[in-house]
Amino acid sequence: MKKTEKQIEEEVVFNVEFYDVDSMKIVYHGKYVKYMEKARCALLNKIGYTYLDMDETGYSFPVVDIKLKYVRSLRFGDRARVKAILLEYENCLKIKYEIYNDKTGELTTRCESTQMVVEVATGETKYVCPDVFIERVRKLL
Repeated sequence: MKKTEKQIEEEVVFNVEFYDVDSMKIVYHGKYVKYMEKARCALLNKIGYTYLDMDETGYSFPVVDIKLKYVRSLRFGDRARVKAILLEYENCLKIKYEIYNDKTGELTTRCESTQMVVEVATGETKYVCPDVFIERVRKLL
């Protein structure tokens, strides 16, 4: 799989809301996947190939693997900063995430997601990303 020559990355910053925490006011572990999605959408927007663009070009990119390593907790009222970094883009969409407490600068979570390409019309898995996606990534490299 192709590694990017230079990094394409994007960040999102937001407040940790009450509906994301448990009874101890600590972010529930499953909510980190939502935080990854916020950053992934921002990264795809920067590339110029959003989920709407995928749909218009006849492809979907289902998630096939997610890895999370919890280092520190985020809590209600914290400000979170999530950085999404494109790792691979030719054979699949692989993104690394770093989640920080924006106030303290402390790393709270390391994550990674992998998405494969499916041609919507046939339901067939593709082992290379669509040319339109690859071209848009390369414009930023």
